[in-house]
Amino acid sequence: MGFLGTILEWDKELFLYLNSFHNDFWDTVMMLVTRQETWFPFFAIILFYFVKNYRSKAILIVIGLALVVLGADQISGLMKAGFQRLRPVHDPAIEHLVHNVLRKGGMYGFVSAHAANSVAILVFTSLIFKQRGYTLLLFLWAAVFSYSRIYSGVHYPFDILGGTLLGVGVGLLVFKLVMFVENHFFYTRSPKIEKTALRGEESGIIWLVFTALVATVFIVAYLLHRYNYL
Repeated sequence: MGFLGTILEWDKELFLYLNSFHNDFWDTVMMLVTRQETWFPFFAIILFYFVKNYRSKAILIVIGLALVVLGADQISGLMKAGFQRLRPVHDPAIEHLVHNVLRKGGMYGFVSAHAANSVAILVFTSLIFKQRGYTLLLFLWAAVFSYSRIYSGVHYPFDILGGTLLGVGVGLLVFKLVMFVENHFFYTRSPKIEKTALRGEESGIIWLVFTALVATVFIVAYLLHRYNYL
């Protein structure tokens, strides 16, 4: 077994270890966490502060955010087709050991689109807002969102790592593109993106929305089990 083979075996062992920590309640929590729809109110408040703080330039930022998501998603899809690494739930060697939640997804998992998208959003929006509390929050969200893919049995840790690196690259590249466009085509318009930051109290409101969403996820999961809806 070569070096790469050894790394992949370690990756499988780490996956099986992390995937082994589960119960019915946490299955429901992670089923909700891993769905993008759960976080729509979170994204909505972020978009609100784009408009509030950057006014007409919010259009440029939102276009950049769309490019971030589209780029990370499409490149991760191409990488899946190129590397063709089976997801844990489709790997004949370990599929009988995998705890799967919700859907199995496509055949291939390297790299994770969820990880790529969440980290790309983290990098891009953190560079726009320039506020430590917000960056910490997005880091926590991206970490939990990405871990839910391991918990659900559809990605190896190495898939998450690959998606993370892709997300960092896409987020940085699109941010540089947005800065280039602003400096060459919107230079005379205020406010300047690079000189305008999210305020502490605004970050606090985003934290509040995030906390409310997390609490809602736990309450819904509890009620689903309490009244046997699952």
